[in-house]
Amino acid sequence: MLRRRVRRLKSAAAVGGLTLLLLVVFWSVVWPYVTGALLVGGVAATGWWLWRTDRLVRGRDRLWRQEEAVRAGRRTLAEVDAMTGTEFEDLVASLCRRDGCTDVRRVGGANDNGADVVGRLPDGRSVVIQCKRYAPTSTIASRELRDLLGAKVHFGADLAVFVTTTRFSRPSERFALQHGILAVHRDHLGLWNNGASLLSLSEVNGRGQGDSRHRARWKQAYGK
Repeated sequence: MLRRRVRRLKSAAAVGGLTLLLLVVFWSVVWPYVTGALLVGGVAATGWWLWRTDRLVRGRDRLWRQEEAVRAGRRTLAEVDAMTGTEFEDLVASLCRRDGCTDVRRVGGANDNGADVVGRLPDGRSVVIQCKRYAPTSTIASRELRDLLGAKVHFGADLAVFVTTTRFSRPSERFALQHGILAVHRDHLGLWNNGASLLSLSEVNGRGQGDSRHRARWKQAYGK
């Protein structure tokens, strides 16, 4: 086995030496071909390196976006309940961006004119969002949706959305439907947070809060 390897190495060395000798002797004849081969090889290597680098950068970017989406979906409602009002507004804004909304910005504050987040939906319509991170035992009253209607007029928005960590009263739920407000209650927020798009929630707007038995279980779960 060792002798065979030695013979192979000697043969390779002999071939290499002969090739080098021929190149030296006939350099004036072969140098254009050698130079051309080196140039072609260099261009090919550079092209391959650029292609591979582009693939790696795109792959890292895709992985980062996937991880961000997963992190957004992994927030439990209990974690959302522990957020401050500002953190909840930032969460809603990030979910909008995840769904392809553009020009999304948080405007909540002392003089927010009844809005917390504004932006544009993927279909180009403008949207104004009111965010209320209330305890699950609370209920959204109709007057808070009236404030959102005022914000819709103030910002000239096409769609008004009310997002909350609790539920809507029956009158406020009817008010939302009558005035075209997308009312995202706690259960719908859970769907949105876990991957459903904001616009898909319009198909179940005004539903999902259940019947009297569902409300009884709600009170039992949250102590009211």
